[in-house]
Amino acid sequence: MSPWDLINWVNKCKLPAVKLIKFNNQLCLEIDDLWNVLHSIFNKTQDRRVDFSLLDKLQDKKSEVWVPFSKVEFRNVIYNYNNFSTSRPDKLLWYHLKIIVNDSVYLSKIIDTANMCFDIGFWPSHFKTSISIIIPKPNKESYDSPKFFRPIVLLNIISKLIEKVIGERL
Repeated sequence: MSPWDLINWVNKCKLPAVKLIKFNNQLCLEIDDLWNVLHSIFNKTQDRRVDFSLLDKLQDKKSEVWVPFSKVEFRNVIYNYNNFSTSRPDKLLWYHLKIIVNDSVYLSKIIDTANMCFDIGFWPSHFKTSISIIIPKPNKESYDSPKFFRPIVLLNIISKLIEKVIGERL
């Protein structure tokens, strides 16, 4: 994927003259420096320890049975999604998915995959693959600081679809 793949997806904004990004009063002169700065800004909690003992204080709740997904749930999510999204790591667009699910056999295979993920408690690594795109926040006078940018994370389309169906259900 190249930045040009996003050209129709993002709002066009006039950027000021490009300046080097500064972090802690140091210019990012090398791509590795820029990577390290953006990574540290956008992944601040990555190495933060989590206190799981808090979960012990929660009251036990009766577990619910997870009802298998239906074709209606998937079709509602797919058809309500914008055709003009950007390409993802698997190179599929929502437009492609709308064509694929018109065939009931293919839709059933996708639903079977989603249901199996819940049945066996496994989320395939392919579904976790993502691409991060860093875009400038609009209307900033200068873009010389990493805080003037935001990351957009693009997941593979099938995992995004399943995530959206779960979100609708919840």
